[in-house]
Amino acid sequence: MKHSIPLTALPENTVFGAGDVFVLFGELFGRGYATGLIDAAKAAGMSVVGITVGRREDDGALRALTAEELAQAEENLGGKIINIPLMAGFDMDAPEGGATPTDMLSDMTLDNWQDYKLDWAAVDTCREIGTARFTDALGRVMAELESFIPAGKNVFFAHTMAGGIPRAKAFLAIANRIYKGRGARHMPSQALMDSDLGKLILQNFDEVTANSFGHLLAQSAALRGKIEAGGGQVRYTAYGYHGTRVLIDGAYQWQTYTSYTQGYAKMKLEGFAQQAWEQGVKATVFNCPEIRTNSSDVFAGIELSLLPLLEAFRKEGGGDWAQGVWDDCQALLKDEVKLEEVLATVGAYQQNPVMQSFYNFEAWPMQNSPEQVEMTVGTSGDIVALHKNRKELVSDVLSTYVVNATGALMFAASSKADGPVLWLDHDLVAQHLIAANS
Repeated sequence: MKHSIPLTALPENTVFGAGDVFVLFGELFGRGYATGLIDAAKAAGMSVVGITVGRREDDGALRALTAEELAQAEENLGGKIINIPLMAGFDMDAPEGGATPTDMLSDMTLDNWQDYKLDWAAVDTCREIGTARFTDALGRVMAELESFIPAGKNVFFAHTMAGGIPRAKAFLAIANRIYKGRGARHMPSQALMDSDLGKLILQNFDEVTANSFGHLLAQSAALRGKIEAGGGQVRYTAYGYHGTRVLIDGAYQWQTYTSYTQGYAKMKLEGFAQQAWEQGVKATVFNCPEIRTNSSDVFAGIELSLLPLLEAFRKEGGGDWAQGVWDDCQALLKDEVKLEEVLATVGAYQQNPVMQSFYNFEAWPMQNSPEQVEMTVGTSGDIVALHKNRKELVSDVLSTYVVNATGALMFAASSKADGPVLWLDHDLVAQHLIAANS
Protein backbone atom coordinates (compact mmCIF):
# COMPACT_ATOMS: atom_id res chain seq x y z
CA MET A 1 0.00 0.00 0.00
CA LYS A 2 1.51 3.31 -1.09
CA HIS A 3 -0.93 5.75 0.51
CA SER A 4 -3.83 5.88 2.91
CA ILE A 5 -7.41 5.37 1.71
CA PRO A 6 -9.59 7.80 3.66
CA LEU A 7 -13.32 7.65 4.16
CA THR A 8 -14.42 10.73 2.23
CA ALA A 9 -18.11 11.18 3.00
CA LEU A 10 -20.32 10.78 6.04
CA PRO A 11 -21.87 7.29 5.87
CA GLU A 12 -25.39 6.19 6.74
CA ASN A 13 -26.48 2.96 8.40
CA THR A 14 -28.87 1.19 6.04
CA VAL A 15 -28.51 -2.40 7.29
CA PHE A 16 -28.65 -2.76 11.05
CA GLY A 17 -31.62 -2.19 13.31
CA ALA A 18 -33.76 -3.56 16.13
CA GLY A 19 -33.38 -7.28 16.66
CA ASP A 20 -30.05 -7.53 14.87
CA VAL A 21 -27.03 -8.80 16.81
CA PHE A 22 -23.78 -6.99 17.58
CA VAL A 23 -20.92 -9.31 18.58
CA LEU A 24 -18.00 -7.77 20.46
CA PHE A 25 -14.98 -9.95 19.75
CA GLY A 26 -12.86 -8.79 22.64
CA GLU A 27 -13.68 -8.01 26.25
CA LEU A 28 -14.61 -4.45 27.18
CA PHE A 29 -12.16 -2.92 29.66
CA GLY A 30 -12.08 0.73 30.72
CA ARG A 31 -11.71 3.57 28.25
CA GLY A 32 -11.04 2.76 24.63
CA TYR A 33 -12.31 2.82 21.07
CA ALA A 34 -14.82 -0.03 21.46
CA THR A 35 -17.21 1.98 23.64
CA GLY A 36 -18.15 4.25 20.75
CA LEU A 37 -18.97 1.35 18.47
CA ILE A 38 -21.06 -0.35 21.14
CA ASP A 39 -22.97 2.88 21.76
CA ALA A 40 -23.76 3.13 18.04
CA ALA A 41 -25.03 -0.46 17.94
CA LYS A 42 -27.24 0.07 20.97
CA ALA A 43 -28.60 3.29 19.52
CA ALA A 44 -29.68 1.29 16.45
CA GLY A 45 -31.57 -1.13 18.68
CA MET A 46 -29.23 -4.10 18.32
CA SER A 47 -28.74 -6.69 21.03
CA VAL A 48 -25.15 -7.05 22.23
CA VAL A 49 -23.25 -10.29 22.77
CA GLY A 50 -19.70 -10.29 24.05
CA ILE A 51 -16.94 -12.68 24.98
CA THR A 52 -14.41 -12.85 27.77
CA VAL A 53 -10.68 -13.32 27.62
CA GLY A 54 -11.00 -15.15 30.93
CA ARG A 55 -8.90 -14.61 34.03
CA ARG A 56 -5.58 -15.99 35.16
CA GLU A 57 -5.14 -17.80 38.46
CA ASP A 58 -2.01 -17.16 40.52
CA ASP A 59 -0.40 -20.19 38.91
CA GLY A 60 -1.16 -18.84 35.42
CA ALA A 61 -4.07 -21.19 34.70
CA LEU A 62 -6.77 -19.64 32.50
CA ARG A 63 -10.34 -19.87 33.75
CA ALA A 64 -13.83 -18.64 32.95
CA LEU A 65 -15.44 -15.77 34.87
CA THR A 66 -17.01 -16.43 38.23
CA ALA A 67 -20.72 -15.68 38.58
CA GLU A 68 -19.89 -12.36 40.21
CA GLU A 69 -17.33 -11.44 37.56
CA LEU A 70 -19.73 -12.43 34.79
CA ALA A 71 -22.53 -10.29 36.20
CA GLN A 72 -20.22 -7.30 36.47
CA ALA A 73 -18.86 -7.78 32.95
CA GLU A 74 -22.36 -8.08 31.47
CA GLU A 75 -23.45 -4.94 33.29
CA ASN A 76 -20.41 -3.12 31.93
CA LEU A 77 -21.13 -4.35 28.40
CA GLY A 78 -24.89 -3.95 28.50
CA GLY A 79 -25.41 -7.38 26.98
CA LYS A 80 -24.80 -11.10 27.35
CA ILE A 81 -21.31 -12.60 27.51
CA ILE A 82 -20.34 -16.07 26.33
CA ASN A 83 -18.28 -17.27 29.29
CA ILE A 84 -15.64 -19.28 27.45
CA PRO A 85 -12.09 -17.92 27.97
CA LEU A 86 -10.83 -16.60 24.66
CA MET A 87 -7.42 -15.21 25.54
CA ALA A 88 -5.32 -14.60 22.45
CA GLY A 89 -1.55 -14.84 22.48
CA PHE A 90 0.82 -17.52 23.73
CA ASP A 91 3.02 -15.78 26.31
CA MET A 92 1.40 -17.80 29.13
CA ASP A 93 1.11 -21.14 27.31
CA ALA A 94 3.45 -24.12 27.71
CA PRO A 95 3.56 -27.91 27.54
CA GLU A 96 2.60 -29.69 30.76
CA GLY A 97 5.34 -28.92 33.27
CA GLY A 98 7.23 -26.73 30.79
CA ALA A 99 8.17 -23.05 30.82
CA THR A 100 5.96 -20.40 29.25
CA PRO A 101 7.57 -17.63 27.17
CA THR A 102 6.99 -15.36 30.16
CA ASP A 103 8.85 -17.83 32.37
CA MET A 104 11.68 -17.87 29.84
CA LEU A 105 12.14 -14.14 30.43
CA SER A 106 12.39 -14.40 34.21
CA ASP A 107 16.17 -13.85 34.30
CA MET A 108 16.11 -10.95 31.87
CA THR A 109 17.19 -7.59 33.30
CA LEU A 110 17.66 -4.04 32.11
CA ASP A 111 21.36 -4.79 31.82
CA ASN A 112 21.24 -8.06 29.86
CA TRP A 113 18.07 -7.85 27.74
CA GLN A 114 19.77 -6.98 24.45
CA ASP A 115 21.93 -10.12 24.59
CA TYR A 116 19.29 -12.33 26.21
CA LYS A 117 18.60 -15.43 24.10
CA LEU A 118 15.46 -17.55 23.90
CA ASP A 119 15.01 -21.21 22.99
CA TRP A 120 13.05 -20.66 19.79
CA ALA A 121 12.07 -24.29 19.40
CA ALA A 122 10.45 -24.11 22.85
CA VAL A 123 8.81 -20.79 21.95
CA ASP A 124 7.37 -22.33 18.77
CA THR A 125 5.88 -25.17 20.83
CA CYS A 126 4.24 -22.67 23.17
CA ARG A 127 2.88 -20.76 20.19
CA GLU A 128 1.35 -23.92 18.73
CA ILE A 129 -0.24 -24.76 22.09
CA GLY A 130 -1.61 -21.22 22.47
CA THR A 131 -3.05 -21.21 18.97
CA ALA A 132 -4.71 -24.60 19.50
CA ARG A 133 -6.16 -23.42 22.82
CA PHE A 134 -7.55 -20.27 21.22
CA THR A 135 -9.04 -21.92 18.14
CA ASP A 136 -10.61 -24.70 20.20
CA ALA A 137 -12.25 -22.16 22.48
CA LEU A 138 -13.35 -20.10 19.49
CA GLY A 139 -15.09 -23.13 18.00
CA ARG A 140 -17.09 -23.51 21.20
CA VAL A 141 -17.87 -19.79 21.26
CA MET A 142 -19.23 -19.96 17.70
CA ALA A 143 -21.45 -22.91 18.60
CA GLU A 144 -22.92 -21.02 21.55
CA LEU A 145 -23.21 -17.75 19.64
CA GLU A 146 -25.59 -19.30 17.13
CA SER A 147 -28.27 -19.55 19.82
CA PHE A 148 -28.21 -15.76 20.26
CA ILE A 149 -28.98 -14.99 16.59
CA PRO A 150 -32.67 -15.03 15.58
CA ALA A 151 -33.53 -16.26 12.10
CA GLY A 152 -33.30 -13.65 9.38
CA LYS A 153 -31.35 -11.13 11.45
CA ASN A 154 -28.15 -9.30 10.56
CA VAL A 155 -24.93 -9.71 12.52
CA PHE A 156 -22.10 -7.27 13.11
CA PHE A 157 -18.78 -8.74 14.33
CA ALA A 158 -16.52 -6.12 15.92
CA HIS A 159 -12.96 -7.32 16.49
CA THR A 160 -11.25 -5.33 19.24
CA MET A 161 -8.37 -7.57 20.33
CA ALA A 162 -4.95 -5.91 20.48
CA GLY A 163 -1.76 -6.01 22.49
CA GLY A 164 0.32 -8.94 23.60
CA ILE A 165 3.30 -7.65 25.59
CA PRO A 166 4.65 -10.52 27.75
CA ARG A 167 4.58 -9.89 31.49
CA ALA A 168 8.34 -9.72 31.85
CA LYS A 169 9.47 -7.95 35.03
CA ALA A 170 12.07 -5.91 33.21
CA PHE A 171 9.89 -4.81 30.30
CA LEU A 172 8.39 -1.70 31.90
CA ALA A 173 11.85 -0.30 32.55
CA ILE A 174 12.90 -1.22 29.01
CA ALA A 175 9.74 0.33 27.53
CA ASN A 176 10.34 3.55 29.46
CA ARG A 177 13.79 3.78 27.88
CA ILE A 178 12.53 2.90 24.37
CA TYR A 179 9.42 5.10 24.28
CA LYS A 180 10.24 7.83 26.80
CA GLY A 181 14.02 7.86 27.26
CA ARG A 182 15.75 11.15 26.48
CA GLY A 183 19.41 12.00 26.45
CA ALA A 184 21.53 9.40 28.24
CA ARG A 185 18.39 7.35 29.03
CA HIS A 186 17.41 6.97 25.37
CA MET A 187 17.36 3.52 23.83
CA PRO A 188 16.71 3.10 20.10
CA SER A 189 13.59 1.14 19.21
CA GLN A 190 15.67 -0.71 16.61
CA ALA A 191 17.54 -2.32 19.50
CA LEU A 192 14.24 -3.83 20.66
CA MET A 193 13.46 -5.07 17.16
CA ASP A 194 16.87 -6.74 16.93
CA SER A 195 16.62 -8.50 20.30
CA ASP A 196 15.03 -11.85 21.09
CA LEU A 197 12.65 -10.00 23.39
CA GLY A 198 11.50 -7.81 20.51
CA LYS A 199 11.06 -10.76 18.18
CA LEU A 200 8.94 -12.53 20.82
CA ILE A 201 6.82 -9.41 21.30
CA LEU A 202 6.22 -9.11 17.56
CA GLN A 203 5.12 -12.76 17.37
CA ASN A 204 2.70 -12.31 20.26
CA PHE A 205 1.39 -9.05 18.78
CA ASP A 206 0.65 -10.98 15.59
CA GLU A 207 -1.34 -13.59 17.51
CA VAL A 208 -3.38 -11.12 19.56
CA THR A 209 -3.87 -8.22 17.16
CA ALA A 210 -3.97 -9.91 13.75
CA ASN A 211 -4.24 -13.69 13.75
CA SER A 212 -7.21 -13.59 16.12
CA PHE A 213 -9.09 -11.72 13.37
CA GLY A 214 -8.09 -14.36 10.85
CA HIS A 215 -9.35 -17.10 13.15
CA LEU A 216 -12.65 -15.23 13.64
CA LEU A 217 -13.17 -14.91 9.89
CA ALA A 218 -12.40 -18.59 9.31
CA GLN A 219 -14.33 -20.11 12.19
CA SER A 220 -17.44 -18.00 11.68
CA ALA A 221 -17.71 -19.07 8.03
CA ALA A 222 -20.32 -21.77 8.65
CA LEU A 223 -22.40 -19.47 10.84
CA ARG A 224 -22.03 -16.67 8.30
CA GLY A 225 -23.32 -19.01 5.60
CA LYS A 226 -26.41 -19.87 7.66
CA ILE A 227 -27.14 -16.23 8.41
CA GLU A 228 -26.85 -15.22 4.76
CA ALA A 229 -28.89 -18.22 3.61
CA GLY A 230 -31.64 -17.04 5.95
CA GLY A 231 -31.70 -13.57 4.44
CA GLY A 232 -29.40 -11.84 6.91
CA GLN A 233 -26.24 -9.84 6.26
CA VAL A 234 -22.90 -10.12 8.06
CA ARG A 235 -20.21 -7.47 8.55
CA TYR A 236 -16.81 -7.57 10.23
CA THR A 237 -14.82 -4.61 11.49
CA ALA A 238 -11.46 -4.33 13.22
CA TYR A 239 -9.61 -1.43 14.79
CA GLY A 240 -6.41 -0.50 13.02
CA TYR A 241 -3.79 2.18 13.38
CA HIS A 242 -1.66 3.26 10.43
CA GLY A 243 -1.21 6.98 10.95
CA THR A 244 -3.83 9.69 10.49
CA ARG A 245 -4.40 12.76 8.34
CA VAL A 246 -4.52 15.81 10.59
CA LEU A 247 -4.29 19.54 9.98
CA ILE A 248 -0.67 20.63 9.59
CA ASP A 249 -0.13 24.20 8.41
CA GLY A 250 -3.74 24.46 7.25
CA ALA A 251 -3.88 21.25 5.19
CA TYR A 252 -4.70 17.66 6.05
CA GLN A 253 -1.47 15.67 6.01
CA TRP A 254 -0.75 12.05 6.92
CA GLN A 255 1.41 11.73 10.02
CA THR A 256 2.10 9.06 12.58
CA TYR A 257 3.38 8.30 16.03
CA THR A 258 6.94 6.94 16.08
CA SER A 259 7.87 4.28 17.07
CA TYR A 260 4.69 2.21 16.99
CA THR A 261 5.81 -1.36 17.63
CA GLN A 262 2.37 -2.83 16.95
CA GLY A 263 2.42 -1.41 13.44
CA TYR A 264 3.64 -4.67 11.91
CA ALA A 265 0.71 -6.57 13.43
CA LYS A 266 -1.71 -3.84 12.35
CA MET A 267 -0.57 -4.26 8.74
CA LYS A 268 -1.06 -8.01 9.05
CA LEU A 269 -4.55 -7.27 10.36
CA GLU A 270 -5.21 -5.25 7.20
CA GLY A 271 -4.02 -8.24 5.18
CA PHE A 272 -6.65 -10.53 6.70
CA ALA A 273 -9.36 -8.02 5.76
CA GLN A 274 -8.02 -7.79 2.20
CA GLN A 275 -8.01 -11.59 1.84
CA ALA A 276 -11.57 -11.81 3.18
CA TRP A 277 -12.73 -9.04 0.84
CA GLU A 278 -11.33 -10.90 -2.15
CA GLN A 279 -13.48 -13.87 -1.10
CA GLY A 280 -16.64 -11.77 -0.95
CA VAL A 281 -16.67 -11.28 2.83
CA LYS A 282 -17.44 -7.73 3.99
CA ALA A 283 -14.57 -7.22 6.43
CA THR A 284 -13.03 -3.79 6.98
CA VAL A 285 -10.15 -2.57 9.10
CA PHE A 286 -10.75 1.04 10.08
CA ASN A 287 -7.53 2.87 10.85
CA CYS A 288 -8.51 5.29 13.60
CA PRO A 289 -6.94 8.52 14.87
CA GLU A 290 -4.67 8.59 17.87
CA ILE A 291 -6.30 8.86 21.30
CA ARG A 292 -5.19 8.45 24.89
CA THR A 293 -6.20 5.13 26.43
CA ASN A 294 -4.94 2.97 29.27
CA SER A 295 -2.88 0.96 26.80
CA SER A 296 -1.63 3.86 24.65
CA ASP A 297 -0.18 5.82 27.57
CA VAL A 298 3.08 3.87 27.26
CA PHE A 299 3.61 5.77 23.99
CA ALA A 300 4.62 9.18 25.35
CA GLY A 301 3.49 11.95 23.00
CA ILE A 302 0.89 10.01 21.05
CA GLU A 303 -1.65 12.60 22.13
CA LEU A 304 0.13 15.36 20.18
CA SER A 305 -1.50 14.12 16.97
CA LEU A 306 -4.90 14.53 18.61
CA LEU A 307 -4.72 18.24 19.45
CA PRO A 308 -5.06 19.57 15.85
CA LEU A 309 -8.60 18.16 15.89
CA LEU A 310 -9.59 21.44 17.56
CA GLU A 311 -8.53 23.30 14.42
CA ALA A 312 -10.41 20.78 12.26
CA PHE A 313 -13.59 21.61 14.19
CA ARG A 314 -13.29 25.20 13.01
CA LYS A 315 -12.09 24.39 9.49
CA GLU A 316 -15.09 22.09 8.92
CA GLY A 317 -17.57 24.78 10.01
CA GLY A 318 -18.23 23.84 13.63
CA GLY A 319 -19.43 27.34 14.56
CA ASP A 320 -20.84 27.76 18.06
CA TRP A 321 -20.41 24.08 18.90
CA ALA A 322 -16.71 24.19 18.01
CA GLN A 323 -16.28 27.34 20.06
CA GLY A 324 -17.88 25.57 23.01
CA VAL A 325 -15.36 22.74 22.76
CA TRP A 326 -12.53 25.27 22.52
CA ASP A 327 -13.86 27.01 25.65
CA ASP A 328 -14.06 23.73 27.55
CA CYS A 329 -10.47 22.91 26.60
CA GLN A 330 -9.24 26.41 27.39
CA ALA A 331 -10.67 26.03 30.91
CA LEU A 332 -8.33 23.09 31.54
CA LEU A 333 -5.21 25.19 30.96
CA LYS A 334 -3.46 27.45 33.43
CA ASP A 335 -4.90 30.96 33.46
CA GLU A 336 -1.93 32.53 31.69
CA VAL A 337 -1.91 29.92 28.88
CA LYS A 338 -3.87 30.34 25.66
CA LEU A 339 -5.12 27.32 23.73
CA GLU A 340 -3.93 28.92 20.49
CA GLU A 341 -0.38 28.92 21.90
CA VAL A 342 -0.59 25.20 22.64
CA LEU A 343 -1.75 24.49 19.10
CA ALA A 344 1.03 26.66 17.71
CA THR A 345 3.52 24.57 19.68
CA VAL A 346 2.06 21.37 18.22
CA GLY A 347 2.14 22.87 14.73
CA ALA A 348 5.79 23.84 15.05
CA TYR A 349 6.58 20.35 16.33
CA GLN A 350 4.84 18.61 13.43
CA GLN A 351 6.35 20.92 10.82
CA ASN A 352 9.87 20.50 12.16
CA PRO A 353 12.10 18.71 9.60
CA VAL A 354 13.00 16.12 12.23
CA MET A 355 9.37 15.07 12.52
CA GLN A 356 8.51 15.49 8.84
CA SER A 357 11.17 12.93 7.96
CA PHE A 358 9.16 10.31 9.85
CA TYR A 359 5.91 11.07 8.00
CA ASN A 360 6.77 8.60 5.23
CA PHE A 361 3.78 6.37 4.59
CA GLU A 362 5.61 3.73 2.58
CA ALA A 363 8.34 3.35 5.24
CA TRP A 364 5.88 2.92 8.13
CA PRO A 365 6.42 1.90 10.89
CA MET A 366 9.80 3.59 11.19
CA GLN A 367 12.08 3.22 14.20
CA ASN A 368 12.80 6.19 16.44
CA SER A 369 15.83 8.45 16.70
CA PRO A 370 17.27 10.39 19.65
CA GLU A 371 16.27 13.70 18.06
CA GLN A 372 12.73 12.55 17.34
CA VAL A 373 12.19 11.16 20.84
CA GLU A 374 13.60 14.33 22.37
CA MET A 375 11.09 16.40 20.42
CA THR A 376 8.10 14.09 20.95
CA VAL A 377 8.53 13.42 24.65
CA GLY A 378 9.76 16.93 25.38
CA THR A 379 6.86 18.63 23.59
CA SER A 380 4.38 16.29 25.26
CA GLY A 381 5.78 17.04 28.70
CA ASP A 382 5.81 20.78 28.07
CA ILE A 383 2.15 20.77 27.04
CA VAL A 384 1.03 18.59 29.95
CA ALA A 385 2.73 21.08 32.29
CA LEU A 386 0.53 23.87 30.92
CA HIS A 387 -2.62 22.26 32.38
CA LYS A 388 -4.11 23.11 35.75
CA ASN A 389 -4.37 19.41 36.61
CA ARG A 390 -2.13 16.80 35.01
CA LYS A 391 -5.01 14.32 35.28
CA GLU A 392 -7.46 16.53 33.35
CA LEU A 393 -5.99 17.11 29.92
CA VAL A 394 -7.26 18.62 26.67
CA SER A 395 -6.30 15.34 24.99
CA ASP A 396 -8.68 13.46 27.30
CA VAL A 397 -11.60 15.64 26.21
CA LEU A 398 -10.73 15.16 22.54
CA SER A 399 -10.22 11.41 23.00
CA THR A 400 -13.82 11.08 24.13
CA TYR A 401 -15.01 12.88 21.01
CA VAL A 402 -12.88 10.68 18.76
CA VAL A 403 -14.12 7.48 20.42
CA ASN A 404 -17.74 8.48 19.86
CA ALA A 405 -17.14 9.65 16.30
CA THR A 406 -15.11 6.66 15.13
CA GLY A 407 -17.63 4.24 16.60
CA ALA A 408 -20.50 5.91 14.77
CA LEU A 409 -18.52 6.20 11.52
CA MET A 410 -17.42 2.56 11.58
CA PHE A 411 -20.92 1.36 12.35
CA ALA A 412 -22.55 3.37 9.57
CA ALA A 413 -19.79 2.83 7.01
CA SER A 414 -20.09 -0.94 7.41
CA SER A 415 -23.50 -0.85 5.74
CA LYS A 416 -22.00 0.10 2.41
CA ALA A 417 -18.54 -1.34 3.12
CA ASP A 418 -16.46 0.35 0.41
CA GLY A 419 -13.29 -1.67 0.93
CA PRO A 420 -11.13 -3.76 3.24
CA VAL A 421 -9.00 -0.93 4.68
CA LEU A 422 -10.17 2.62 5.35
CA TRP A 423 -8.76 5.57 7.29
CA LEU A 424 -10.89 7.72 9.58
CA ASP A 425 -9.10 11.07 9.53
CA HIS A 426 -9.68 14.31 11.38
CA ASP A 427 -11.80 15.82 8.61
CA LEU A 428 -14.49 13.11 8.75
CA VAL A 429 -14.31 12.92 12.54
CA ALA A 430 -14.93 16.66 12.73
CA GLN A 431 -17.70 16.58 10.13
CA HIS A 432 -19.51 13.80 11.98
CA LEU A 433 -19.29 15.53 15.34
CA ILE A 434 -20.47 18.83 13.90
CA ALA A 435 -23.43 17.16 12.22
CA ALA A 436 -24.28 15.24 15.39
CA ASN A 437 -24.17 18.36 17.56
CA SER A 438 -25.79 20.92 15.27
